Amino acid sequence: MVKSIISVIIASLLLFTASILEQKYINDTFTELKESFVIIYKKIESDSAVKEDILSAQKLWISKKEKLHIFISHNEIKEVDLWIAETVTLVENDKKEDAISKIDVVVELMEQIPKSFSFRVENLL
Repeated sequence: MVKSIISVIIASLLLFTASILEQKYINDTFTELKESFVIIYKKIESDSAVKEDILSAQKLWISKKEKLHIFISHNEIKEVDLWIAETVTLVENDKKEDAISKIDVVVELMEQIPKSFSFRVENLL
């Protein structure tokens, strides 16, 4: 009986620790991504963005999303992929206003996606 209780406690602690580490990884990753896309936003706003700027941020996203697939839904990843791809095309075609609105959505997604995986009351219900 005592071994069973100890086993349950250890398993619970491991699960809790893994949850905390997962949350930290997701938050850190999206913070880094958000920072890179805020820089892109500012470059687009100041008319100094070129296609290569967006492509470098897109490459960062692609490198991170391989691991994020483990933790977050594929639909959210796909949504970010689409918004970034649209931004690349708009910057390439010198459509500044449209590109700003697209990259603004990307930045917002970088803020909101981690919130949907955090320990919050609205995520438990």
